Amino acid sequence: MDEFSGLGKLLIWLGIALLLAGLLLSGKLPWLGRLPGDIRLVGERWSFYFPLTSMLVISLVVSFVLWLLRR
Repeated sequence: MDEFSGLGKLLIWLGIALLLAGLLLSGKLPWLGRLPGDIRLVGERWSFYFPLTSMLVISLVVSFVLWLLRR
């Protein structure tokens, strides 16, 4: 019976991960990519965008979720 409880936890966490990925991809988190610390340079004929702070936030969230899954 223990293997089924582990499977249930895994399915719940996978559902949460899919929900978060869906929110990120659908644009429901408009602040992501526009945080202070995201670098955006625009010239006349070029533009450069480096989402430094957004990448750090995503990394922290993914690390936390993986830490919770290993517990």
